Amino acid sequence: MDSLSRPAPGAGHREVERLAGEQAALHRVASLVAHGEPPRVIFEAVAREVGRLLPADFTLIGRYEEGLATGVAGWSSAGTAVPVREQVSLGGRSVTGTVFQTGRPARMDSYAGASGGAAEYARDQGITSSVGAPINVEGRLWGVMVAASMNRQPLPPDTEDRLAGFTELVATAIANADAQAELTASRARIVATADETRRRIERDLHDGAQQRLVNLGLQLRSVQADMPPELGKLRTNLDLVAAGLTSALDELREYARGIHPAILTQGGLQAALRVLARRSPVPVTLDVRTRERLPERLEVTAYYVISEALANAAKHAQASAVHIGIEQTGEVIRLSISDDGTGGADPVRGSGLVGLKDRVTAVGGTLNVQSRPGEETTVLAELPVTQL
Repeated sequence: MDSLSRPAPGAGHREVERLAGEQAALHRVASLVAHGEPPRVIFEAVAREVGRLLPADFTLIGRYEEGLATGVAGWSSAGTAVPVREQVSLGGRSVTGTVFQTGRPARMDSYAGASGGAAEYARDQGITSSVGAPINVEGRLWGVMVAASMNRQPLPPDTEDRLAGFTELVATAIANADAQAELTASRARIVATADETRRRIERDLHDGAQQRLVNLGLQLRSVQADMPPELGKLRTNLDLVAAGLTSALDELREYARGIHPAILTQGGLQAALRVLARRSPVPVTLDVRTRERLPERLEVTAYYVISEALANAAKHAQASAVHIGIEQTGEVIRLSISDDGTGGADPVRGSGLVGLKDRVTAVGGTLNVQSRPGEETTVLAELPVTQL
């Protein structure tokens, strides 16, 4: 074997180091995917890891939509910010356009003959060569991963294969996010349907059974008023019937409030909370700092979170006071319900908070319960005004 065919000293070691670095980078990104980090974080990590692994000066992840490619994350070896959310057309001759048209990896070792919006964007960035790999999500072309160089030397011939491992992780992150979004939307639909059913039942009770009982009570009182004095025993019996009718009506109204408080629909969250506070066996202080009316789904969610927390404070915590705070910061509503009771509430073991967590999650929010034994209990919830 002559000197030209003999491997250079240390070449095998450098290859091992290269593979080890690539596996470590893939592992770091895979960990982010496994922990359910949002796609934006995954995109930025992939752009950064690919840029550091390859002899690239610039990396970009783009999403295909309506004949355009929109940048969602990027990295630059110079440390300068890479323009994202910028859209380029897919016409002409470019790596981004070729991947879109063929669904396969593409490379361009020179931009001398390139054309179209993507090519103009690349030249504006000083790019001389680039390689792109498709990002396929559940069988559909979602976007492209691009590695680019600003040097005369084209990117290595194995660049396409090295990009493939990262595009698979990006695709997994997108699929996970889509599945989570669909699950959240499904939960929201179920909760909205249940709330509408509760409202309908409350209306039916109010307009039907309650009104009939009220009318019967009025008729009974009218009969009593017309009775002659000598029928005193019958009058007494009718008084008992009237009292029972009034009691039944009160119970029915209480059930209707439990199903869905009409005042929440009519007067909004603040009015409903004032009624809730007055009816609470534990003294309640309210500190509400929100706009006049919130979206209905948020008012209903906030009401039931607070109602359940008040019920727990009265039934289980032996509390003597409850403080309810509501404030709006930007596009987030924050709820805080604190009592001075004995603590020890465990959402996992019941107390009604398990269902509330599902309800809060359905509107894109979070619920946290702080309740050490012997200390006060605080229920914290954050509800986004605009669903993400």
